[in-house]
Amino acid sequence: MKLTTYAVIGLICGSLLMGSVLQFEMLTNLPTVNYVGSLQNFKSASDLQKFLEKQTSSSMYRVYELGISQPSMNDAEKGGTNYSGTNIQVAGVDEADKIKTDGKYLYIAEGTIVYIANAYPPEEAKILSRIKFNEQVGDLFISGDKLVVFSQNYSSFDGIERLPKMPGIMPPIKETQVTLVKVYDVTNKLEPKLERTFKAEGNYVSSRLIGDYVYLIIQKNAYIVEGETQTPVIQDGEKIHQIGPTEIYYYWNSTEPWYAYTTIFSINSQVSDQPVESETLLLGASSTIYVSTQHLYLTVANWSNTTIHKIQLDNGKITFKAEGTVPGWVLNQFSMDEYNGYFRIATTNGRMWWGWRISTTQQSSGVYVLDENMKTVGQIEGIAPGEEIYSARFTGKRCYLVTFKKVDPFFVIDLSNPSNPTILGKLKIPGYSNYLHPYDDNHIIGLGKETVEAEEGDFSWYQGIKISIFDVTDITNPKELVKIEVGDRGTDSPALYDHHAFLFSKEKNLLVIPILEAKIDPSKYSGIPPTNAYGEYISQGAYVFEITLKGIKLRGIITHIEDDSLLKSGFWFDSESAVERSLYIENYLYTISSRMVKINNLNNLKEVNQFYLK
Repeated sequence: MKLTTYAVIGLICGSLLMGSVLQFEMLTNLPTVNYVGSLQNFKSASDLQKFLEKQTSSSMYRVYELGISQPSMNDAEKGGTNYSGTNIQVAGVDEADKIKTDGKYLYIAEGTIVYIANAYPPEEAKILSRIKFNEQVGDLFISGDKLVVFSQNYSSFDGIERLPKMPGIMPPIKETQVTLVKVYDVTNKLEPKLERTFKAEGNYVSSRLIGDYVYLIIQKNAYIVEGETQTPVIQDGEKIHQIGPTEIYYYWNSTEPWYAYTTIFSINSQVSDQPVESETLLLGASSTIYVSTQHLYLTVANWSNTTIHKIQLDNGKITFKAEGTVPGWVLNQFSMDEYNGYFRIATTNGRMWWGWRISTTQQSSGVYVLDENMKTVGQIEGIAPGEEIYSARFTGKRCYLVTFKKVDPFFVIDLSNPSNPTILGKLKIPGYSNYLHPYDDNHIIGLGKETVEAEEGDFSWYQGIKISIFDVTDITNPKELVKIEVGDRGTDSPALYDHHAFLFSKEKNLLVIPILEAKIDPSKYSGIPPTNAYGEYISQGAYVFEITLKGIKLRGIITHIEDDSLLKSGFWFDSESAVERSLYIENYLYTISSRMVKINNLNNLKEVNQFYLK
């Protein structure tokens, strides 16, 4: 049931709608109408409306129009103190998360509150202040003495009339979903001061912090409401601006099942009165992004291919550079990379969606290399026919790829010659990896599930959590050097689908993963338990491993559960005491749940201190 739930979440996230382009100087000046590659501006609101009506008229799904019946859709180290930051993909490109630290303080987003706590030294750890919000708080950034907080709610903009939504179904609602960004000066941790409030109409998609600048992506569905387009509204402090049609870029020959405005904003986290910059695209379904220190790559998925928009990021300036298209669907951000001026991407083609094939092409995978103008210069296709990508990782001149159907083919792909990607080695073993993480230049950590081939059909049954180290010293002959399995079928971890929950330090031989462990009781079966049998939950907490090239050893489990809720949970466990994140400061391990923070000595895992959030 949980696996199905995560699949639904993955599909929803995978079909996020994105779109939009605005040079947001003083919130009043419009950009010069021009062309960028094959993109162009609308000339008027009428042009925008006609485009939406015409381009979607023959599609499976129409643009939303009130009063028109709609087809059913499924919702688809850092100087001084030695401490761990957020597990990120690209050095110098920070990723927002619910927990942040600067090596002395903790910043925790939980519910409608952001907690600021003294963290080091651990004996003095305690909550210093709370910032309360009127809505659920999302992710955070900490940049020097500036704290950036994301949240979402339904609100209105002064002077902007929104037509009622869903008349006859519910009372008219003139509020709209907005994403809020609040920047606080936390020089005084006891009294944080709000310096800036920015909000934009639409849903929060993703964000990155590069230097002083927060780059934020927000999407808003391209509605036509009672014959009127409703382009996104943005507000910086008291200044309100509605994005105009001439500020929106689009493809004149595009035909999509649905459209949305995607706006990319840049906000200076250190200078509260510097104007926000932004650009907006009108696009179809979009899946994910990849961000290097210089570029943002925005992917837009079609039924059988993916278009990638290359956008330059330079001290807050946002400039469209080029776009390219490759066959297939991209899995996540780790399926993309930028190296020596080239963009590399791994995709699955002929993908299955809820048991339905959405392409006539046989399912397989490919790796593509694009030049600085986003033209394909090298490719390798037909990888693992009948399987799809479960994880990918690019490291320098190599790409590591895991596909899966019944066993786990681990591929090593050489990218030293951009025009000739080559599979140098592969390894077939039971199980699969959801996430790949470099251990060193010649070894890769894989986190995923063990599997057992089913006798009933052409598939495998997922079992417990599997952690492996792959040795790629001999790239033509990769090996699974060491591995450990935790729990039986039903065992789960947020690190399987959120790399921010993964804590690794080679220097400390440390790997920490939050795990909900399930074990099968053999006494409940007349013989050997079937391979599709689920275990019962026995533990939840931060599983602390010693990890070296000689082996992976469980050192201990740090749990926050103080009652019998685990035993009473049945097949669904949900608790405020579930550990979700971990980090270290010097030689102390900090584990965080929704209810508390616990601090343990890394040498012996003995508890040093704890404090409660609730």
